[in-house]
Amino acid sequence: MSSGTEHEDRFRRIYAANFEALLAYAVRRVAQHEDAADVVAEVFLVAWRRARELPPDDEIRLWLYGVARRVLANHHRGGTRRERLGERLRQRLTGGTAPAAAGIADPGLEVPQRLAVRAALARLGDTDREVLTLTVWEGLQPREVAEVLGLSAAVVRTRLSRARTRLRELIGDDPQAPGHVFDVLTVPAPEEGR
Repeated sequence: MSSGTEHEDRFRRIYAANFEALLAYAVRRVAQHEDAADVVAEVFLVAWRRARELPPDDEIRLWLYGVARRVLANHHRGGTRRERLGERLRQRLTGGTAPAAAGIADPGLEVPQRLAVRAALARLGDTDREVLTLTVWEGLQPREVAEVLGLSAAVVRTRLSRARTRLRELIGDDPQAPGHVFDVLTVPAPEEGR
């Protein structure tokens, strides 16, 4: 089998094994669910371009999460620029008064519990929020989160504890209170050896 075919086969295996997890990761981090597909496509484009440099199979998922973080950062920066440009164009077209946005919101985003969690998560620092969501939503162990974020596992464990405490302060401890729909506060961190 040729080297090119081996790389293509490996890429197909990587894609099949990681697509759903990366899509879930992206959906949780973009305002419009349609954007998640673009983010995942960009992640796999990077992986395809760097096929000969990819880490071993047991490390690839964490590498892909790291790429996804950078793609999302670029996506958010681009979105901010597009919003500013759109606002300037609306003001120019309407003579200085911009009409209300006519976009259709995702009905799931209107659920009060989800809004409460999103608002609370937005009040956390970027690293604390990412440590918490990688642990709870993506099911990564602290040592894996550490690898994705370029931190030590001890720092991740400390930040995870601090993030959960801060989230409890923002939302409250009542499991019936809005926000517990994602189980962010109640899902234990995966067990791992230290």
